[in-house]
Amino acid sequence: MLIDSHCHLDFDVFDGDRKETIDRAVAAGVGRMVTICTKFGEFPRVRAIARSGRLVDCTVGVHPHHVATEGVLPAETLVEAARCPEVVGIGETGLDYHYEHERSPRDAQKLSFRNHIAAARKIGLPVVVHSRKADAETIDVLGEEMARGRFTGVIHCFSSGRRLAEEAVALGLYISFSGILTFRNSEELRAIARDVPMDRILVETDAPFLAPVPNRGKRNEPSFVVHTARILAETRGLDVEETNRRTTDNFFRLFEKARERTAPCG
Repeated sequence: MLIDSHCHLDFDVFDGDRKETIDRAVAAGVGRMVTICTKFGEFPRVRAIARSGRLVDCTVGVHPHHVATEGVLPAETLVEAARCPEVVGIGETGLDYHYEHERSPRDAQKLSFRNHIAAARKIGLPVVVHSRKADAETIDVLGEEMARGRFTGVIHCFSSGRRLAEEAVALGLYISFSGILTFRNSEELRAIARDVPMDRILVETDAPFLAPVPNRGKRNEPSFVVHTARILAETRGLDVEETNRRTTDNFFRLFEKARERTAPCG
């Protein structure tokens, strides 16, 4: 079994074939998907998809791109929303300095990031971290917050530098690789994936974005995670079955609530 640890099944692009998309993932050997919340205002939609069956879990949070429009939520608001069984993580949150959005100033992103970590720490769920063009600042926030109290988490869709990977692992976090790992010009990223401890690696699609080779340029979907897992296996010198098993074990070790989930919230 494989796990797509990060996708966005609530996005409009899946409105016409969401059920069929999930069915294709299952047929490809994907036994679990986590659909990730990016706007708190759309959390009911995200949660409804996860409530539709036990193959899909979800998170609650505000993507750094949407901090100004969604607001810097108090940790208590996130904790309360995360109490239902289908919510297995907090985020995605983090820092994104690539576009320098006026609607998402850096100070607001940092405060939101810290509040998400506080919520994750309080409720005991992993925080899903987005970091783009902000390696040093992400390292600083993670280190400062870890000093305030332990928490768990994952750097999702990892495409940053080696130092962020090493610092995150040293703090106890996991690293998740997406379809970027399959791209021809991703030699440096594959070198990082080769060196990250195998018990700290997850795989994901970040669907509908970043479809892996051989589907690059198409709409991404959870079934395509098999291609990322295959390249990870080749990179690590492992067979595919072992890679699938170990990344699945890693997922359930991090997202403990997903293992415990027995029924949707009433």
